Amino acid sequence: MSASLFSSFSLGSLRLANRVVMAPMTRSRAIGNVANGLMASYYAARADAGLLITEGVSPSANGLGYARIPGLYTEAQAQSWRVVTDAVHARGGHIFVQLMDTGRVGHSANLPAGARIQGPSAVAAPGEMWTDASGPQPHPVPEAMTEADIAAAIASYANAARLAVQAGFDGVELHGANGYLIDQFLNTASNQRTDAWGGSVANRVRFGVEVAKAVTAAIGGARVGMRISPYGVFNGGVPDAEMDAVYLELVNQLNPLGLAYIHMVDHSSMGAPPVPDTLKAAVRASFKGAYILSGGYDRARADADLAAGKGDLVAFGRPFISNPSLVQKLQTAAELAPPDFGTFYTPGEKGYTDYPV
Repeated sequence: MSASLFSSFSLGSLRLANRVVMAPMTRSRAIGNVANGLMASYYAARADAGLLITEGVSPSANGLGYARIPGLYTEAQAQSWRVVTDAVHARGGHIFVQLMDTGRVGHSANLPAGARIQGPSAVAAPGEMWTDASGPQPHPVPEAMTEADIAAAIASYANAARLAVQAGFDGVELHGANGYLIDQFLNTASNQRTDAWGGSVANRVRFGVEVAKAVTAAIGGARVGMRISPYGVFNGGVPDAEMDAVYLELVNQLNPLGLAYIHMVDHSSMGAPPVPDTLKAAVRASFKGAYILSGGYDRARADADLAAGKGDLVAFGRPFISNPSLVQKLQTAAELAPPDFGTFYTPGEKGYTDYPV
């Protein structure tokens, strides 16, 4: 019997009720960079999904590049997340926290005192960053990370993973996509290093692999996934001739760590270049864990790709914003409510917890 969107699935030690995943989406409601009751209500309302993945949560003060995004590097932050994980588990759900260091994508106005904008190389991201203090501001030129900075960043992910387990999360997703820190090392537009952390394919994947090694050593591979976005152009990424080789080498080096899943996102539905089907198939064939499909899915396409064995789980993003009961709506073919794009990143309940359940 072929898999369907509503069949159960074993992910590590977890038994997921269905193969619907809520994709990670920045929502900017974490006042003071801590989780809160409003966020608990938001995630709990969507706990019918087989797996929830949180918005990007920074493992260090340096990675809080956006306004009002949460962190997970202090005991207080871990304690704040407990209200979220308890609310999701009370509804029978499972939740991973996405660890996202924004790297060069940020602005000092969004960072706490003493934090620094860093990246693999001193190359600014294109475009602007919203700051609550001064509105949109150009991305600054980041500090090129030293060996000590790289070691500290790797250690920060492991620390955040330990705090995630303490906070009640079922696991962590390492954000290796969309032009953030791990992806910045993978991409030649942001990584122009000539040392052991840049240049060759093996050197470009090294940071992401070392992060994964540190995190799996801290909490075990069965609790860890990674999101990737080959050919992505978000935050200034530029595809190159070695792109396929980079991701196949990344997967090859991750395999011995026993990760729970790879989460492949294809942003072509939002205007980005498509990820070639050949690369998707090669990663699917090479990776030993579960494979999450992501990018502009509806029920028909999700069921077709699952039945064809192209993946094990399917992530849905924006439809979950305005449809808390998305799983039920997909199952009954009910009409989906459209989201309010103007409130994606604004503080407060509007456009966040006021959509009908």
